[in-house]
Amino acid sequence: MSERHATLYRMKLPSHECPFGLKAKTMLEDAGYTVDDRLLTTREEVDAFETEQGVSTTPQIFIAGERIGGSEDLERFLAERV
Repeated sequence: MSERHATLYRMKLPSHECPFGLKAKTMLEDAGYTVDDRLLTTREEVDAFETEQGVSTTPQIFIAGERIGGSEDLERFLAERV
């Protein structure tokens, strides 16, 4: 079996860590993915990422260069591959 990799962009501010980002990380690891965990640690980083990607929320998950979406999208993605 080849190794599976995912890139996860999630918000982790000094006063708040996004629970959906943590959930996505756990789902990926439980599904056997190696996670490149990219933390967005300031409001400016979060806003710039969302603008660049054309999205309004984090986390955002990428697998094989394809944007899967947020944690609910990831849940559906993984369920389709069981």
